[in-house]
Amino acid sequence: MNDFDWAAMADMLELEGETHSPYVRQALEELAHLTPRRILDIGSGPGVAACRLAETFPQAEVTAVDGSPELLERAERRADRLGVRLRTRVAEFPEGLAGLGPADLVWSGQVVHHVGDQQDALNRLAGLLEPGGHLAIVEGGLQPRWLPRDLGFGRPGLQDRLGAAMGERFSRMRAELPGTVAVVEDWPGMLRAAGLTDVRSRTFLVDHPAPLADGPRRSVRQALERHRTVLDGLLDAEDLATLDRLLDPADPAGVDRRADLFLLTAKTVHFGRRGDS
Repeated sequence: MNDFDWAAMADMLELEGETHSPYVRQALEELAHLTPRRILDIGSGPGVAACRLAETFPQAEVTAVDGSPELLERAERRADRLGVRLRTRVAEFPEGLAGLGPADLVWSGQVVHHVGDQQDALNRLAGLLEPGGHLAIVEGGLQPRWLPRDLGFGRPGLQDRLGAAMGERFSRMRAELPGTVAVVEDWPGMLRAAGLTDVRSRTFLVDHPAPLADGPRRSVRQALERHRTVLDGLLDAEDLATLDRLLDPADPAGVDRRADLFLLTAKTVHFGRRGDS
């Protein structure tokens, strides 16, 4: 994968995972009829989804797989706090998948798009499945929204410009990945190309309305802090000043105090099954 410092982003990743966890619960309800014996969460990060998998399928051996030992340590601590059984395995994605062995269910959340050759990554994920096993990948959906159109200061429509700038940065990130391959991002079609059947997609809403509870509010702050850092050269001076005011803890109109702050997003999960033979 690329050179993101995921360990340094651990707090943000875990809080974001908790804030977005309603979609994981809903997605796993789509798989509740399964009785998997072995589950892999590929690119598990700090283990929010992996622990949910372990809770949903307590009879299964669930393994959180990630390239960051620091994040896997957090996953282990999280599992201990929640009282669920979870194994961990350090492996780079996608190069380190070959030694993981077969699984009845493979979950991978927002990981494939960080690999240059996305189809190859999906082929490798599908190759982990036992005959009849299921793959669920999280890709696509809608960018999160947090802010009203008119904040009462700055130029209205900041949220739309943040989304456009992040889209531009994402395209740049994809173009700069080693071995990047341009592909039509038809995720169901790509799963079929990986040899899977019974392919379907479902989109799940994550809706935290205003006024935000403490956890989602802190998640929004962390997201906006990251936007402020990574979009420094992609936003004009007025929008950067607006972000600075939003992030000022002493400002009554900042994100720590705004009564109208919300969190709304949607996550798309694509499901596929390996044939029985």
